[in-house]
Amino acid sequence: MAETILIVEDELDLAATLEYRLGKDGYDTVTAATGAEALAALQAEPRPDLVLLDLMLPDMSGMDICRQIRREEATANLPVIMVTARAEEIDRVVGFEVGADDYVCKPFSVRELVLRVKAQLRRGRSGGPNRTPSVAFGRLKVNSEAHRAWVDGEERPLTALEFKLLETFLARRGRVQSRERLLDDVWGITADVTTRTVDTHVKRLRQKLGPAGQYIETLRGVGYRFCDEPPARDTPADAGAP
Repeated sequence: MAETILIVEDELDLAATLEYRLGKDGYDTVTAATGAEALAALQAEPRPDLVLLDLMLPDMSGMDICRQIRREEATANLPVIMVTARAEEIDRVVGFEVGADDYVCKPFSVRELVLRVKAQLRRGRSGGPNRTPSVAFGRLKVNSEAHRAWVDGEERPLTALEFKLLETFLARRGRVQSRERLLDDVWGITADVTTRTVDTHVKRLRQKLGPAGQYIETLRGVGYRFCDEPPARDTPADAGAP
């Protein structure tokens, strides 16, 4: 069965171009020219497998749509690629913070966009790097299947990208991760986003993890490393998470 791409775009010529090109590559497509149409399409069956999301829509912001996608359990893990003319670094950072998986600035190569679509869908089918259903590490517990994390038994809500970043660190604990490698493996891209984006997300992830944020070590001039073993003084969490 073909995978379905939801194209949220109010430029009708561009929407038609994307619909044609994705159709040639074997995808089914659904188009929405407004935020209201997009939200309706997200609730319809079959649900889309990926969303191409313009940010500047006539009735609402694409950022708000992305936030709603991440809030709903049925769509929390749905890949979202933002496609927009807003090319400032702060716009890209905010886009990733609200849960975008990729960010493409207009004008763009349709061929490159299709490759990014394929990369996101492939990553979703594989379940991410070295994913295991449940991991306990000191005060931290992570359930990948439920997309949930707890510290000392208290759930810590994470965006899709923060969760993916945490999973990557856990899977590679004890190993140095450069900013460039994290950009490639977590964001799935090597362009359009600077290494400052990685620093921003690591900072926010540490803050959300509270006392477990200390597990992520900064190596100046190199990158980051998730500690190989919890500190000896750490007390493992013993309640609240399955």
